[in-house]
Amino acid sequence: MSKHVHFISDLHLTKDRPDITNGFLAYLASLDNNVSDLYILGDLFDVWVGDDDMTEPNLDVKSALQNIVNNGINTYFIAGNRDFLIGKNFFNETGIICLKDAHVFDLFGTQTLLMHGDLLCTDDVQYQQFRQLTHTQAWQNNMLSKALEERLAIAQHYRVESLKNKAEKSMDIMDVNEQAVINAMLKHDVTQLIHGHTHRPNIHPIQLNDKTAKRFVLAEWDTCGSVLVFSADGYSINELVF
Repeated sequence: MSKHVHFISDLHLTKDRPDITNGFLAYLASLDNNVSDLYILGDLFDVWVGDDDMTEPNLDVKSALQNIVNNGINTYFIAGNRDFLIGKNFFNETGIICLKDAHVFDLFGTQTLLMHGDLLCTDDVQYQQFRQLTHTQAWQNNMLSKALEERLAIAQHYRVESLKNKAEKSMDIMDVNEQAVINAMLKHDVTQLIHGHTHRPNIHPIQLNDKTAKRFVLAEWDTCGSVLVFSADGYSINELVF
């Protein structure tokens, strides 16, 4: 039997949504030896302000992730725009492998590019400028040097501002730029792209010069969970009822 590879993103785990957390923990507990790999493509947490944050549900989630790694499931993570401050302690404790913003690998014979997806939203210039700032070592060092309570307050401020900004922007601006998608796929010489971030789940056909390609957009977890599953026989999208 072919092993299965799972892809998820945009769970936005927070103490305010125990239904999503419980659904995720149940999903992890259900994984068996038919699953070889789990890829988490960002925004696993709604906010992460440092590895010393023990706010619910961080400890339960870390423990559950450690369990599946110990059970032999290779688990990988690409940072999202909400949890890019996850650090070495988190990965050391869980055994999860941290990947770069763009990761290329062979998925059952198809060269595949994995991303969170925010870097593809190039029309949102304001966000890209903010992202560039917050991904500098100086900004991150300064943020992590603050007391935990102050970091949590800053994160809450950014969330409020983000909601205001989104309300003022068109949906098209916050979606991926088609040329940015094509450029990324050509740069990495792939015919398959899997990402999240936009909360617009779909499978898009793409023409790359003389090649036909696909772009898979993962769903956010909200009213239900969503898992993109690949095997040697193809792919499916599994919905999880909380």
